[in-house]
Amino acid sequence: MRGINQKQTIARIFKQLRGYWFLIALSILMAVITVAGNLAAPIFFGDAINCIVDGAADWDGIFFYFALVGVSIVITCLSQWLLNIINNKITYSVTADIRKQAFEHIQRLPLKYLDAHPYGDIVSRNIADVDQFADGLLMGFTQFFTGVLTILGALVMMFVYNWIIAIAVFVLTPLSLFIARFISSKTYKLFRKNSAIRGEQTAFIDEMVGNLKVVQAFSHEDANTEKFDEINGRLTKSSQDATFYSSLPNPTTRFVNSLVYAAVALAGALTIIFAMPLPFVFDVGRLTTLLSYANQYTKPFNEITGVITELQNAIACAGRIYELIDEPAQIPDKEDAVELGTVNGDVKFSDVCFSYSDERKLIENLNIAAKAGQRIAIVGPTGCGKTTLINLLMRFYDVDGGAITVDGTDIRDATRRSLRKNYGMVLQDTWLKSGTIKQNIAMGKPNATDEEIIDAAKRAHSHKFIMQQQNGYDTVISEDGGNLSQGQKQLLCITRIMLTLPPMLILDEATSSIDTRTEMQIQEAFAQMMEGRTSFIVAHRLSTVKNADLILVMKDGKIIEQGRHDELIALGGFYNKLYNSQFAV
Repeated sequence: MRGINQKQTIARIFKQLRGYWFLIALSILMAVITVAGNLAAPIFFGDAINCIVDGAADWDGIFFYFALVGVSIVITCLSQWLLNIINNKITYSVTADIRKQAFEHIQRLPLKYLDAHPYGDIVSRNIADVDQFADGLLMGFTQFFTGVLTILGALVMMFVYNWIIAIAVFVLTPLSLFIARFISSKTYKLFRKNSAIRGEQTAFIDEMVGNLKVVQAFSHEDANTEKFDEINGRLTKSSQDATFYSSLPNPTTRFVNSLVYAAVALAGALTIIFAMPLPFVFDVGRLTTLLSYANQYTKPFNEITGVITELQNAIACAGRIYELIDEPAQIPDKEDAVELGTVNGDVKFSDVCFSYSDERKLIENLNIAAKAGQRIAIVGPTGCGKTTLINLLMRFYDVDGGAITVDGTDIRDATRRSLRKNYGMVLQDTWLKSGTIKQNIAMGKPNATDEEIIDAAKRAHSHKFIMQQQNGYDTVISEDGGNLSQGQKQLLCITRIMLTLPPMLILDEATSSIDTRTEMQIQEAFAQMMEGRTSFIVAHRLSTVKNADLILVMKDGKIIEQGRHDELIALGGFYNKLYNSQFAV
């Protein structure tokens, strides 16, 4: 992940907020009205107190000032309510924008990036970190603006009522800000570390839950528990450290502010008791008002220090999100990239070179010529580069050297979307989304009719088991088809391709999870589906590729043998050994 510092993150957040300047201006206006209402009430209370002199009470004056207090309270409550609505709108609109940017960018990231980073950490950035950012941003809007305005307004009013005491208050209160600033500088790194460990934990849980059968099969529960405890321990320690330091500003500033309040009360009371000469009027009512302002002035410091702590957490989380968004996307299509129509299916590899890392070469100077309608089988030991060829055909990865052409067009000169539309792909690892069986089959052809879907299912031999489900084609399956067997899930993936029938096919161990009887039926369906279509078949079971027009035998990223099945058997080379090893008695 690319690093992004605190200042850069804050600049990005402000840039994100520009689109909501009207709502922000409205929020500030509501904050001004709220603060004005809060500052007006003490004036009316003070005047009401002054209506009681030497035991006599001016009840008309008292009721009048209390009526004004009531009006100010109503206005304050209404503006506070509107302020909360506006701030919620800003916060969750901004976080929705960020989450959308992150999700859209994930889909544009190269496969190389996704292969190299834990899925759980990516998910954590897009969900948990965005939620943490939303909490901090909402608190910032809700309390920061009103807090700052309250401090400024209360300070001005204190200078109006007693500038001597106001100066004393003004001189003492920065102490709490210095303390808060010192502590907040420590908390950013702690919250940053906390978010990273939380992402690591999410990735580990995601990995374990997704592979629980394997974990239980190898009795690895205790080892996983130990690993989880280790990560959880680090997260606990990190959370405690961050929480401890973030909790220090509030009690510290409360202590300082309480001293300020006590000093104001004592100084004001002594001034009145001893009738000290002042160049302005200062009585009990004004002292009451001044004490209220002193309280209003110091209270936001407590809130703002808490807000600063939350903002540190929010900024740390936002930094992790922006790091994800800043990751280089896959190389975009060329500006003059062509849109491939329905191709014939002539595919050619010309001196293709490719490796996942500079340290280890994989494919070097590979040449393949597949004519339209041919069935090309790719066989070889694990790690020889079979699946890599598929990734290159689909442009999940781009070649490092040489070129791959389809009907004479370099696939780098065509749009990815138009290239991939011409391929139908069935992989060993199935993927189904949450939804109905019908929706999963129609993924590549959303406007398909029920008749077309049923016909494709019959040809793929999946119709029978679909009709055995409770609601047939309208049966809802869980994420990744969790309530179906592996074979049934693969049959649905095959049905999906049967429905679209593109001009080129990629079958990567497409029948690996299907029983022998069903495989024979599928092979028959495949033969029908591959008729007239260029097909690339990756297989470990060599019995499934005997009828291929061309078999490419790969080893260490190179084609060491090629030909038809009978020719390769007669050659007595590497393919012959592979084939006989599978059927040795």
